[in-house]
Amino acid sequence: MDRVGLWTNQSKPESQALASQLTHWFRSLGWEVLTEWEEIKGQGIEFLISLGGDGTLLEAAREAAPYKIPVLGVNLGRLGFLCEIERDEVYVALKRVLLKEYSLQERLMLEAVIKRTDKSELRYTVLNDVVFHRQSMDGMVTLQANLSGEPSVSYPADGLIISTPTGSTAYSLSAGGPIVSPDVQAILITPLAAHSLSARPMIVSERERIEILLARGKECQMTFDGRENLILRSGEIVKIQTSPLKALLIRLGSRSFPRVVREKLRDRWHE
Repeated sequence: MDRVGLWTNQSKPESQALASQLTHWFRSLGWEVLTEWEEIKGQGIEFLISLGGDGTLLEAAREAAPYKIPVLGVNLGRLGFLCEIERDEVYVALKRVLLKEYSLQERLMLEAVIKRTDKSELRYTVLNDVVFHRQSMDGMVTLQANLSGEPSVSYPADGLIISTPTGSTAYSLSAGGPIVSPDVQAILITPLAAHSLSARPMIVSERERIEILLARGKECQMTFDGRENLILRSGEIVKIQTSPLKALLIRLGSRSFPRVVREKLRDRWHE
């Protein structure tokens, strides 16, 4: 039996309602519908449908990547840079997916390893970004970025964002970073409220091995795709590089990257 998985945003009633409708629709076609991740990842599903916004799709694609499960994003949020289809396009789009009229787009992911002073390590995989941010009551911190094993740039700032091209339209964008096409294989380094004119955003090769350390300040916060909220302390190092895993997104070819940017940023010049 063909199987499909549903990944829903539990905080959105619309997501729950649509999940129920899709369950009935797929079952009427003879498909089995799975909604619990422990079942989904072990049952060899054809694809996973994310119902929510970009945050929901991030969660689904990140979890699905180790199992090479393609994800179709349905946008029930506001901005939706990542989701392929809108709510009113669901059934037309799904018929195309069932007919295999789609392509798979691989998205670069990052692996971050935190090396603690006690020699322990923590490891995270992200699709969007790793964010370093000063503690709310503290002053500015200075974060040093080492590239290719050499000290390269120091960022006296409120924080620093290390992101993928996928993450270029998330927090990095609001911090003044560039929008990067998802087809570009690169890593972005974007400071948050830099206190130096020489602390500029950078785009480096996806083969680059980046080390981040706290050059000034006792500690700062770290998040990984908005999760975990850990503390980086003086003397500790975070090593960031491209992950061997790739997120797989289903693309129907109806929304080009320039069109998505134009729609989401509301560029009236082209209307």
